[in-house]
Amino acid sequence: MTPQHISGLKREDFQAKIQGKETDLYTLVNENGMEVDITNYGGALVSIMVPDRDGKYANVIQGHDNIQDVVNSPEPFLSTLIGRYGNRICKGKFVMNGKEYSLAINNGPNSLHGGPTGCHARVWDAEQVNERELVLRYVFAYYEEGFPGELKMTVRYSLTDDNELVIDYRGMTNKKTIVNMTSHGYFSLSGIANPTPEATNVVLRINADFYVPIDDTSIPTGEILRVDGTPFDFRTPKPVGQDIDADDVQIRNGAGYDHCFVLNKQEPGELSLAAEMTEPVSGRTMEVWTTEPGVQFYSDNWATGYALQHGATAPRRSALCFEAQHFPDSPNRPYFPSVVLRPGEVYTQKTVYKFGVEN
Repeated sequence: MTPQHISGLKREDFQAKIQGKETDLYTLVNENGMEVDITNYGGALVSIMVPDRDGKYANVIQGHDNIQDVVNSPEPFLSTLIGRYGNRICKGKFVMNGKEYSLAINNGPNSLHGGPTGCHARVWDAEQVNERELVLRYVFAYYEEGFPGELKMTVRYSLTDDNELVIDYRGMTNKKTIVNMTSHGYFSLSGIANPTPEATNVVLRINADFYVPIDDTSIPTGEILRVDGTPFDFRTPKPVGQDIDADDVQIRNGAGYDHCFVLNKQEPGELSLAAEMTEPVSGRTMEVWTTEPGVQFYSDNWATGYALQHGATAPRRSALCFEAQHFPDSPNRPYFPSVVLRPGEVYTQKTVYKFGVEN
């Protein structure tokens, strides 16, 4: 077994008392020597150590090396869990049962990622089941960040011997509410560095014939458009950077890619391939599988070169995000797949990030 913390992270650097709860660092390892480090502050992934084609290990997810930097990160959603509603809700308002609910406005005129004190900024209760599995639990209080209903959420991280990081979500509510959980991993398959290289050379395929166009505040226009003949056609693999600065109103509205892709599904809720990619220099590959109807592909358009762990930095477009989720602003779009959860129902979501190397 490969020794723990090949990432160089120190558990004691993540131990503190925040919000009256203890934070810590939890490490998952498999028989291949892959290692995943997670803190229960926001469920943040702070390290995923995988080999390149020469067997050299590097951290392929952006994170920090101590709890203070996680809490005070210039990017508050850096590789954290997101909830209770991932992505944007127009003007922070939606109507349920005839009542209008108002959420915090934290992204232009809109509400983003569950608000400024969403679950990314909360200490979760943690239970490390074994060296392959970590369970996190959090109870969203009634009206927390403006949302109706008390929501009990469990997130299970597990690491398989096929180098798959599996994230399982399970939630129950006592009142009708809306739920759209996700994980906002900032993946840098080249390995984080000073500076972390641009990820625009990554060759990407997204299993989607349609995408969700947005306005200039990143709210869906309400249309579902075909990707044919647009910069959003990743059905055949192509470098991320090929069309990232195309003369296209949707590219301008997102400052690059920051759009939800409508995944091709045989049936709703099936676990299917959403995206697959190869970083050509290192040979590292990643597949994304999910039960969700969409994946938000974000090309890290707003990074400023801020500090990461061990002296690494995060320049613009040095990471790629694949946030498996329902569509943005779904509560205000009755024809989008529903995000409503009722008492007695169980919210479930499964997303898999599978790592490998190109043959």
